[in-house]
Amino acid sequence: MNYAVKVHDIKKNFKKSGKIIKALKGVSFEIERGEIYGLLGPNGSGKSTLIRLMSTLLYPDCGKIEIFDHDVLKEEKIVKRMINRVSVEASFFMKLSAIENLRYACGIYGFPFGKSKERILRMLEQVGIPKSRFNDPLENFSRGMQQKVAISRAFLTSPILMLLDEPTTGLDPKAKREVQSMVKDVVREHDATILLTTHDMEEAEKLCDRISIIHHGKIVAEGIPVKLKEEYSAKTLEDVFLEVIGVKIEEADENE
Repeated sequence: MNYAVKVHDIKKNFKKSGKIIKALKGVSFEIERGEIYGLLGPNGSGKSTLIRLMSTLLYPDCGKIEIFDHDVLKEEKIVKRMINRVSVEASFFMKLSAIENLRYACGIYGFPFGKSKERILRMLEQVGIPKSRFNDPLENFSRGMQQKVAISRAFLTSPILMLLDEPTTGLDPKAKREVQSMVKDVVREHDATILLTTHDMEEAEKLCDRISIIHHGKIVAEGIPVKLKEEYSAKTLEDVFLEVIGVKIEEADENE
Protein backbone atom coordinates (compact mmCIF):
# COMPACT_ATOMS: atom_id res chain seq x y z
CA MET A 1 0.00 0.00 0.00
CA ASN A 2 1.26 3.48 -0.93
CA TYR A 3 0.80 5.44 2.29
CA ALA A 4 1.23 9.19 2.55
CA VAL A 5 0.98 9.21 6.36
CA LYS A 6 1.63 6.64 9.06
CA VAL A 7 0.79 7.58 12.63
CA HIS A 8 1.76 4.95 15.19
CA ASP A 9 0.92 5.00 18.92
CA ILE A 10 1.27 8.77 19.33
CA LYS A 11 1.00 10.12 22.86
CA LYS A 12 1.22 13.76 23.88
CA ASN A 13 0.79 15.35 27.30
CA PHE A 14 0.68 18.98 28.36
CA LYS A 15 1.06 20.62 31.74
CA LYS A 16 -1.61 23.11 32.76
CA SER A 17 -1.87 24.70 36.20
CA GLY A 18 0.32 21.95 37.61
CA LYS A 19 -1.85 19.19 36.14
CA ILE A 20 -1.00 16.73 33.35
CA ILE A 21 -3.41 16.93 30.41
CA LYS A 22 -3.34 13.80 28.25
CA ALA A 23 -4.10 15.26 24.81
CA LEU A 24 -3.34 12.09 22.81
CA LYS A 25 -3.44 8.60 24.27
CA GLY A 26 -1.86 6.25 21.74
CA VAL A 27 -3.33 7.36 18.40
CA SER A 28 -2.66 5.27 15.29
CA PHE A 29 -3.94 5.55 11.71
CA GLU A 30 -2.70 5.54 8.10
CA ILE A 31 -3.60 7.72 5.12
CA GLU A 32 -3.29 6.46 1.56
CA ARG A 33 -1.76 8.69 -1.09
CA GLY A 34 -4.39 10.81 -2.83
CA GLU A 35 -6.98 10.44 -0.07
CA ILE A 36 -8.96 13.12 1.69
CA TYR A 37 -8.87 11.73 5.21
CA GLY A 38 -11.12 13.25 7.85
CA LEU A 39 -10.31 13.47 11.53
CA LEU A 40 -13.60 14.19 13.27
CA GLY A 41 -14.11 15.14 16.86
CA PRO A 42 -15.32 17.78 19.28
CA ASN A 43 -13.21 20.74 20.33
CA GLY A 44 -10.42 19.58 22.64
CA SER A 45 -10.41 16.00 21.35
CA GLY A 46 -6.81 16.16 20.08
CA LYS A 47 -7.32 17.03 16.40
CA SER A 48 -5.24 20.22 16.31
CA THR A 49 -2.53 18.65 18.47
CA LEU A 50 -2.11 15.93 15.84
CA ILE A 51 -1.90 18.53 13.07
CA ARG A 52 0.84 20.38 14.96
CA LEU A 53 2.76 17.14 15.52
CA MET A 54 2.55 16.23 11.84
CA SER A 55 3.69 19.70 10.79
CA THR A 56 6.72 19.50 13.16
CA LEU A 57 5.45 22.32 15.41
CA LEU A 58 5.26 19.92 18.37
CA TYR A 59 7.14 16.76 19.33
CA PRO A 60 5.38 13.61 20.54
CA ASP A 61 6.12 12.14 23.95
CA CYS A 62 5.84 8.66 22.47
CA GLY A 63 5.23 7.06 19.08
CA LYS A 64 6.20 7.73 15.49
CA ILE A 65 4.85 9.73 12.55
CA GLU A 66 6.04 9.16 8.97
CA ILE A 67 5.22 11.42 6.02
CA PHE A 68 5.86 9.58 2.76
CA ASP A 69 8.23 7.26 4.67
CA HIS A 70 10.15 10.15 6.27
CA ASP A 71 10.24 10.38 10.07
CA VAL A 72 8.98 13.81 11.19
CA LEU A 73 11.52 13.90 14.03
CA LYS A 74 14.61 12.56 12.27
CA GLU A 75 13.94 14.14 8.84
CA GLU A 76 12.18 17.35 9.78
CA LYS A 77 13.58 19.47 6.94
CA ILE A 78 12.51 16.96 4.29
CA VAL A 79 9.03 16.69 5.79
CA LYS A 80 8.60 20.47 5.88
CA ARG A 81 9.19 20.63 2.12
CA MET A 82 6.40 18.10 1.56
CA ILE A 83 3.64 19.68 3.62
CA ASN A 84 1.70 22.85 4.14
CA ARG A 85 -0.98 23.78 6.64
CA VAL A 86 -4.12 25.88 6.75
CA SER A 87 -5.60 26.60 10.17
CA VAL A 88 -8.92 28.07 11.24
CA GLU A 89 -7.31 31.47 11.77
CA ALA A 90 -4.96 32.26 8.89
CA SER A 91 -2.31 34.94 9.49
CA PHE A 92 -1.79 37.69 6.92
CA PHE A 93 -0.44 41.18 6.49
CA MET A 94 -3.93 42.65 6.52
CA LYS A 95 -2.95 46.00 5.01
CA LEU A 96 -1.44 44.24 2.00
CA SER A 97 -3.30 42.81 -0.97
CA ALA A 98 -3.80 39.15 -1.86
CA ILE A 99 -1.07 39.39 -4.50
CA GLU A 100 1.34 41.10 -2.09
CA ASN A 101 0.75 38.46 0.59
CA LEU A 102 1.35 35.64 -1.88
CA ARG A 103 4.40 37.43 -3.26
CA TYR A 104 5.82 37.57 0.27
CA ALA A 105 5.13 33.83 0.70
CA CYS A 106 7.02 33.11 -2.53
CA GLY A 107 9.99 35.05 -1.18
CA ILE A 108 10.03 33.00 2.02
CA TYR A 109 10.20 29.80 0.00
CA GLY A 110 12.83 31.22 -2.35
CA PHE A 111 10.63 31.52 -5.42
CA PRO A 112 11.46 34.57 -7.60
CA PHE A 113 8.32 36.68 -7.99
CA GLY A 114 8.86 37.08 -11.73
CA LYS A 115 8.60 33.32 -12.20
CA SER A 116 5.78 32.96 -9.64
CA LYS A 117 3.54 35.81 -10.75
CA GLU A 118 1.62 33.76 -13.30
CA ARG A 119 1.14 30.97 -10.75
CA ILE A 120 -0.11 33.44 -8.12
CA LEU A 121 -2.67 34.91 -10.50
CA ARG A 122 -3.81 31.45 -11.58
CA MET A 123 -4.21 30.24 -7.98
CA LEU A 124 -6.28 33.29 -7.01
CA GLU A 125 -8.52 32.79 -10.02
CA GLN A 126 -8.83 29.09 -9.23
CA VAL A 127 -10.21 29.74 -5.75
CA GLY A 128 -12.69 32.29 -7.04
CA ILE A 129 -11.14 35.61 -6.02
CA PRO A 130 -12.41 38.24 -8.53
CA LYS A 131 -9.63 39.88 -10.52
CA SER A 132 -11.01 43.23 -9.47
CA ARG A 133 -10.12 42.37 -5.85
CA PHE A 134 -6.56 41.06 -6.38
CA ASN A 135 -5.04 44.37 -5.25
CA ASP A 136 -7.47 45.16 -2.42
CA PRO A 137 -6.16 45.00 1.19
CA LEU A 138 -7.04 41.71 2.86
CA GLU A 139 -8.63 43.61 5.75
CA ASN A 140 -11.42 44.42 3.28
CA PHE A 141 -11.98 40.73 2.46
CA SER A 142 -14.62 38.56 4.11
CA ARG A 143 -13.50 35.63 6.26
CA GLY A 144 -14.39 33.28 3.43
CA MET A 145 -12.29 35.18 0.90
CA GLN A 146 -9.37 35.36 3.36
CA GLN A 147 -9.55 31.59 3.83
CA LYS A 148 -9.46 31.07 0.07
CA VAL A 149 -6.31 33.21 -0.11
CA ALA A 150 -4.84 31.12 2.73
CA ILE A 151 -5.44 27.90 0.79
CA SER A 152 -4.00 29.49 -2.35
CA ARG A 153 -0.90 30.43 -0.38
CA ALA A 154 -0.55 26.90 0.95
CA PHE A 155 -0.72 25.36 -2.52
CA LEU A 156 1.83 27.78 -4.00
CA THR A 157 4.56 25.45 -2.73
CA SER A 158 2.91 22.41 -4.40
CA PRO A 159 2.77 20.35 -1.18
CA ILE A 160 2.03 16.69 -1.58
CA LEU A 161 0.38 16.64 1.84
CA MET A 162 -1.99 19.40 2.91
CA LEU A 163 -3.05 19.68 6.56
CA LEU A 164 -6.39 21.49 6.78
CA ASP A 165 -7.25 22.29 10.39
CA GLU A 166 -10.92 23.32 10.61
CA PRO A 167 -10.62 25.34 7.35
CA THR A 168 -14.32 26.25 7.10
CA THR A 169 -15.10 27.00 10.75
CA GLY A 170 -16.87 30.34 11.07
CA LEU A 171 -17.62 30.70 7.36
CA ASP A 172 -21.09 31.49 6.09
CA PRO A 173 -22.82 28.63 4.20
CA LYS A 174 -21.99 30.02 0.74
CA ALA A 175 -18.29 30.53 1.55
CA LYS A 176 -18.15 27.08 3.17
CA ARG A 177 -19.50 25.41 0.01
CA GLU A 178 -17.05 27.33 -2.15
CA VAL A 179 -14.05 26.33 -0.02
CA GLN A 180 -15.19 22.69 0.06
CA SER A 181 -15.53 22.65 -3.73
CA MET A 182 -12.12 24.26 -4.09
CA VAL A 183 -10.52 21.60 -1.85
CA LYS A 184 -11.85 18.85 -4.12
CA ASP A 185 -10.61 20.65 -7.23
CA VAL A 186 -7.14 21.25 -5.80
CA VAL A 187 -6.73 17.61 -4.76
CA ARG A 188 -7.60 16.48 -8.28
CA GLU A 189 -5.45 19.03 -10.09
CA HIS A 190 -2.39 18.90 -7.81
CA ASP A 191 -2.36 15.17 -6.96
CA ALA A 192 -2.27 16.03 -3.26
CA THR A 193 -3.21 14.11 -0.12
CA ILE A 194 -5.29 15.91 2.49
CA LEU A 195 -5.83 15.47 6.19
CA LEU A 196 -8.92 17.44 7.16
CA THR A 197 -9.83 18.05 10.79
CA THR A 198 -13.41 19.11 11.41
CA HIS A 199 -16.34 18.74 13.74
CA ASP A 200 -18.74 19.35 10.85
CA MET A 201 -20.16 15.90 10.08
CA GLU A 202 -21.87 17.04 6.88
CA GLU A 203 -18.59 18.46 5.59
CA ALA A 204 -16.76 15.22 6.37
CA GLU A 205 -19.39 13.16 4.60
CA LYS A 206 -19.20 15.42 1.55
CA LEU A 207 -15.39 15.56 1.24
CA CYS A 208 -13.71 12.58 2.89
CA ASP A 209 -12.79 9.19 1.43
CA ARG A 210 -12.24 7.81 4.94
CA ILE A 211 -12.67 9.19 8.42
CA SER A 212 -11.63 8.61 12.01
CA ILE A 213 -13.60 9.80 15.00
CA ILE A 214 -11.37 10.99 17.83
CA HIS A 215 -12.63 11.56 21.38
CA HIS A 216 -10.65 12.32 24.54
CA GLY A 217 -7.38 11.70 22.67
CA LYS A 218 -8.31 8.27 21.28
CA ILE A 219 -9.51 6.99 17.90
CA VAL A 220 -12.89 5.40 18.63
CA ALA A 221 -14.06 4.60 15.08
CA GLU A 222 -12.55 4.55 11.58
CA GLY A 223 -13.72 3.70 8.08
CA ILE A 224 -15.36 4.73 4.82
CA PRO A 225 -18.36 6.96 5.65
CA VAL A 226 -20.90 4.75 3.89
CA LYS A 227 -19.53 1.63 5.61
CA LEU A 228 -19.63 3.31 9.04
CA LYS A 229 -23.25 4.23 8.46
CA GLU A 230 -24.02 0.63 7.55
CA GLU A 231 -22.12 -0.69 10.58
CA TYR A 232 -24.04 1.52 13.00
CA SER A 233 -27.37 1.39 11.10
CA ALA A 234 -27.18 5.17 10.78
CA LYS A 235 -28.48 7.56 8.15
CA THR A 236 -25.77 10.19 8.66
CA LEU A 237 -22.31 10.55 10.19
CA GLU A 238 -23.98 12.64 12.89
CA ASP A 239 -25.92 9.51 13.83
CA VAL A 240 -22.71 7.45 13.75
CA PHE A 241 -21.06 9.93 16.13
CA LEU A 242 -24.05 9.72 18.47
CA GLU A 243 -23.84 5.92 18.49
CA VAL A 244 -20.07 5.86 19.10
CA ILE A 245 -19.76 8.69 21.65
CA GLY A 246 -23.22 8.62 23.20
CA VAL A 247 -23.94 12.34 22.70
CA LYS A 248 -24.24 14.74 19.77
CA ILE A 249 -21.06 16.54 18.77
CA GLU A 250 -22.46 19.88 19.98
CA GLU A 251 -22.94 18.39 23.45
CA ALA A 252 -19.46 16.85 23.34
CA ASP A 253 -18.06 20.31 22.49
CA GLU A 254 -19.72 21.76 25.56
CA ASN A 255 -18.30 19.05 27.81
CA GLU A 256 -14.68 19.35 26.63
